[in-house]
Amino acid sequence: MLTRWNEFDRTVSMLDDLHRRMDRAFYEEVPRVARASDEVYGRGYPRMNVHDTGATLVVRVEVPGLSDKDVTLSLNQDVLTLAGKRGADAPKGYSVHRQERAALQFSRSVALPCKVDPEKATAAMKNGVLTVTLGKVAEAQPRRIAVRAQ
Repeated sequence: MLTRWNEFDRTVSMLDDLHRRMDRAFYEEVPRVARASDEVYGRGYPRMNVHDTGATLVVRVEVPGLSDKDVTLSLNQDVLTLAGKRGADAPKGYSVHRQERAALQFSRSVALPCKVDPEKATAAMKNGVLTVTLGKVAEAQPRRIAVRAQ
């Protein structure tokens, strides 16, 4: 009975090794720029949240290690597009011994749930979080309806 478990363990170990080798082979074949959007657990990169505050939409984006010069924002109709790039960290003249944070380029677009006024848009970066505030057009803002007793 014990020999069957040993055979099973060897089979699982061989399959696990094959799985790792296949992952490594395909991972190295796909260019870094194409993988940038899937870098974080297959989700879009960078991660972002969109909140509706009533009069504005607030978009918060995690962009650690990037400065305001590395990120560009554009607003086309009701689609906000964020693009940026992170360069190699090693200064000139130094050799890299280990590199886990590779250079990458990314671009991510998000459809906004309502019309916004591009003139009321602001963006600020603090501690690796980009906060974009988009003012809604007057038609998209919530209105209060007065209730009268009869």
